[in-house]
Amino acid sequence: MILLVHWLLTTWGCLLFLGPYAWANFTVLALGVWAVAQRDSIDAISMFLGGFVATIFLDIIHIGIFYPRKDLTDTGHFGAGMAILSLLLKPLSCCLVYHMYRERGGEFQLHAGFRGPSEEHSAYETIDSPEVPSDPFAGPEGKGHTPQGY
Repeated sequence: MILLVHWLLTTWGCLLFLGPYAWANFTVLALGVWAVAQRDSIDAISMFLGGFVATIFLDIIHIGIFYPRKDLTDTGHFGAGMAILSLLLKPLSCCLVYHMYRERGGEFQLHAGFRGPSEEHSAYETIDSPEVPSDPFAGPEGKGHTPQGY
């Protein structure tokens, strides 16, 4: 339903705003089709969510820059209104898509990277022994053996 509503509003918004507005929004809608087609994929729904968030900012910039100040026809008013309505509905759509993302098993992790890897969420399992030699290049004399004289 989200895809259908935003597709319709984007199509009508393209009556006035062409080019980058259309490319950005239809690309995100294609990611949405991918997310619907692969219902078990966290990657698809996360890219769809990220694209929706990105197009919120891009639409604000695009509408703000390219909105005509005068000589706007009725069709132009309609297209601008639909583009603005699509922009107003995107935060609600982002909340719904985020809910679907959580249902698919995704979780929001924001790691800055300076604190190191997270131990509790790590899928990495070491196969080495827990004992680490203090000096792996030490010879037999460093391991408790006495040197033999010849």
